[in-house]
Amino acid sequence: MSKVYLVGAGPGDPDLITTKGRRVLESADAVFYDHLANEALLELAPARAERLYVGKKKAVHAYTQDEICTMLIDRARRGQTVVRLKGGDPSIFGRGGEEAEALADAGVAFEIVPGVTVPLGIAAYSGVPLTHRDHTSVVTFVTGHEPARIDWSRVAGAETLVIFMGLTTFAEISRELIRAGRPADTPALAVRWATRASQTSVSGTLGELAARIAAAGMKPPATVIIGEVVRLREKLSWFERLPLFGRRIVITRAREQAGAMTAKLRSLGADAVEFPTIEIRPAHDYGPLDDAIRRLADYDWLIFTSANGVRFFLERLDASASDLRSLRARICVIGPATRAAVERLHLKIDLAPGEYVAESLIAAFAGVDLAGKRILLPRAAVARDLIPRHLERRGARIDVVEAYRTETPEYAAAHAREIFAFPTHWVTFTSASTARNFAAAAGPRLSGSARLASIGPVTSDALRRLGLTVSAEAASYTTDGLIQAIMDWEENHRE
Repeated sequence: MSKVYLVGAGPGDPDLITTKGRRVLESADAVFYDHLANEALLELAPARAERLYVGKKKAVHAYTQDEICTMLIDRARRGQTVVRLKGGDPSIFGRGGEEAEALADAGVAFEIVPGVTVPLGIAAYSGVPLTHRDHTSVVTFVTGHEPARIDWSRVAGAETLVIFMGLTTFAEISRELIRAGRPADTPALAVRWATRASQTSVSGTLGELAARIAAAGMKPPATVIIGEVVRLREKLSWFERLPLFGRRIVITRAREQAGAMTAKLRSLGADAVEFPTIEIRPAHDYGPLDDAIRRLADYDWLIFTSANGVRFFLERLDASASDLRSLRARICVIGPATRAAVERLHLKIDLAPGEYVAESLIAAFAGVDLAGKRILLPRAAVARDLIPRHLERRGARIDVVEAYRTETPEYAAAHAREIFAFPTHWVTFTSASTARNFAAAAGPRLSGSARLASIGPVTSDALRRLGLTVSAEAASYTTDGLIQAIMDWEENHRE
């Protein structure tokens, strides 16, 4: 059944969208989003969904309000599920009421899904509670878009005053408030892009804040809070003190594997940007792997060098006439992610090297008699031959079969210019393939100021062979180790 959902996207941090807002986006046929909605939320919509920017920046409007309403009605009448994704909350200076009226007049079914409004985001992420028993029990929201239309004498005495869309007119607003009796020394704070890694703040008194905003070159969108609660900022601010706050970090690993790393970086205050330079694809020919699965009981060892190897091996096993009962082999894995993938099957690990590289795996087999042993190694189509060569020299008979392949996504080169249009602090690499594909896709667009972080020595060597400098290398060859290496570098180079 067709319906239009007016969804609050929250103040900026994509994790602050409501559970219902996320669920509605996941079922959308069309998404109309504005300038204040974080574009990362668009990834929640199905790939088939239409995505249309209808934002407004001061005097620059992609579409008029009437045109937006007409398009919402049109899509709904085509039988589509339509999401109007709006920054903050649709009903607080978001024109949600106007759009709901237009939908009601047209007889179109709609729902309003509230969101975290920007002042609440500022309160949480800037350490300025809008209410406090010792300071204020009254909060007033006002728009500063057209100061001449507001009777400032009626709001000047508000204990906590929140001004939306008033950055460019704040000099006039502050004069009017002081003229209406608000003390010039009242604490005040302007916050731009609240709750995002790019959050910036300018503080001062009501009398001096306009000059400080101008001196800092602060641009919209920003919100201003005036009142005694601003004094609590120094004590309660936590977001801007996170170890990676304000750092823009590009993640080059495959999109389906980047989620946990993205979430961890964002929890540390970073602006994590996914730029997958590698795509995990099925094998060109599953004949050799399928044949090995038919003879699964013949193998003495099964070696997995990646979680992807486990995943695609299991997919082919599920498609065969066999199951895990055919497995009598001992199991060797590299890395905690691979171990976790195997252990989720309730299988025990017999051998795992202390370090997550091929050389350590070879060392781990040093005390194992391999003479005449049959070994199955399902892995990527293109990989180093170090493991099979060494194990064969030890007398093993090893079958190396293609379980999956990696490719450079078609969109990588097309999106490189867009990704690196903004200053970037770090680019992370989790394999030699991500390094090579990144160099091919980004080329000279890589910002000279961006530092490179590698998951381990093999990846670092691939970067150096490409003429690139590695600033940080993980001590433990995991994504957590990679993030820790960045944090260590930042701590050691803090001014």
